[in-house]
Amino acid sequence: MRIKPLFNLTGKVAIVTGASKGIGESIARGLAEFGAKVVICSRKQEAVDEVAAAMQADGLEVTAVACHVGDSAQLDQLVAQTLAAYGRIDILVNNAATNPYFGPVEGSGEEAFTKVMNINVQAPLELAKRCLPHFKKAGGGSIINISSVEGMKPAFGLGIYSTSKAALTMVTNNMAKEWGPFNIRANTICPGLVKTKFSQALWSNDSIVRQYNKATPLKRPAEPDELAGVAVFLASDASSYVSGSVIAVDGGYMLA
Repeated sequence: MRIKPLFNLTGKVAIVTGASKGIGESIARGLAEFGAKVVICSRKQEAVDEVAAAMQADGLEVTAVACHVGDSAQLDQLVAQTLAAYGRIDILVNNAATNPYFGPVEGSGEEAFTKVMNINVQAPLELAKRCLPHFKKAGGGSIINISSVEGMKPAFGLGIYSTSKAALTMVTNNMAKEWGPFNIRANTICPGLVKTKFSQALWSNDSIVRQYNKATPLKRPAEPDELAGVAVFLASDASSYVSGSVIAVDGGYMLA
């Protein structure tokens, strides 16, 4: 058997949420470069239009759709617009996330907790449920949920965010267990500290970065593009027997 063709995503259709920047943008580009038709979504149409134009200029097949993942009606429209554009869904990358609160858990309010759980846990499940019939119709599918190493061990100030990411991993595992008989795989990627706008408050803080580098064998935060290869692997037939896995992309941070 030749291995290289297993990474080929030609004919596959992917949805990537939170794809206007950072990790989501890099994953969307990676999937498209390996042949997938990619629907990139984020809350603001102008933001995804800009990213889509840059990718299209490079000859990639992408479509921009504005979607607030916390809004059920907009999730319905995202799926409908994907089907209208490409006729099928094979890959779902749930990357969109929020973290409005940084501090001790006792200081978090109900509103912040509800928002974090809605965007980081409920929304990925709801979107996956909407994609499920189309995965079945296609004969299978790959769900990739972007969690965090903070969902694997607690860190000060990120307790609510960590709780949501730990919950997302368990939701992913249940998808893998329940939907596996339909040839639907679900896996979790747990990034460490990545230099994105979302985490800028962390990696722009010299004290935090020094602590992180000290605890990390590779001695540095990641760049967004360093997540794309793992996502391509999990989306492709190269990972056809990988489901329910939790892959830390963290420079060895979890070894500490």
